[in-house]
Amino acid sequence: MRALAERGARELRSRAADEASPADVVAWVAANVGVRQAAVACSMADAALPHLVAEHLPGVDVLFLETGYHFAETTFTRGEVAERLDVRIVDVTPVQTVREQDAEFGKDLFARDPALCCARRKVEPLQRALRDYEVWFTGVRRDESPTRTDTPLITWDERNGLIKVNPVAAWSFDDLIDYAGTHDVPVNPLIANGYPSIGCAPCTKPVAAGEDPRSGRWAGLAKTECGLHL
Repeated sequence: MRALAERGARELRSRAADEASPADVVAWVAANVGVRQAAVACSMADAALPHLVAEHLPGVDVLFLETGYHFAETTFTRGEVAERLDVRIVDVTPVQTVREQDAEFGKDLFARDPALCCARRKVEPLQRALRDYEVWFTGVRRDESPTRTDTPLITWDERNGLIKVNPVAAWSFDDLIDYAGTHDVPVNPLIANGYPSIGCAPCTKPVAAGEDPRSGRWAGLAKTECGLHL
């Protein structure tokens, strides 16, 4: 699979000047891997990526990290995606419920040690879920933050032992919203209320116009990533 990822990077010409389109990237995976081995990770900020992938891989699994801390709007969007798109939602849950985590680590771990909270409620559950797949589609975009500016279209994910595909890496936030509008796919209502990047409710704040789209995540802390894409 590592060799396949390297071939995909070459064939898709992963360079900013002449990259393949998102649809071309997904089509390449469909032709070379197939639907049963692929999964889409989706935060339910919008359903552009699941829709894009399902166009070529109908019935694809969409992994939703059910952290126990989601906005009601996010849970609503998850339901809309399950109902309206040709995908299979897979709820990925932590080993502990929020109540069990509170009992072991104290209430509101996210406020005292957000890295540990993310590791327990996002990173470990996703790593466990990804063991069943050979390809992982993500919605990571280069314009989201300085830490993501070099995101490739396709790469070998050493940590999870699979092919990681970032078909919309070159898209802007506006590209994403335009795609969702053109194809009438679900968009989290919070997007229209100043939340361009949506995570867990206690750790996500609205963002002012012109600010870094991810500046509302862990606002006031040095933390900028949950750890899924490190």
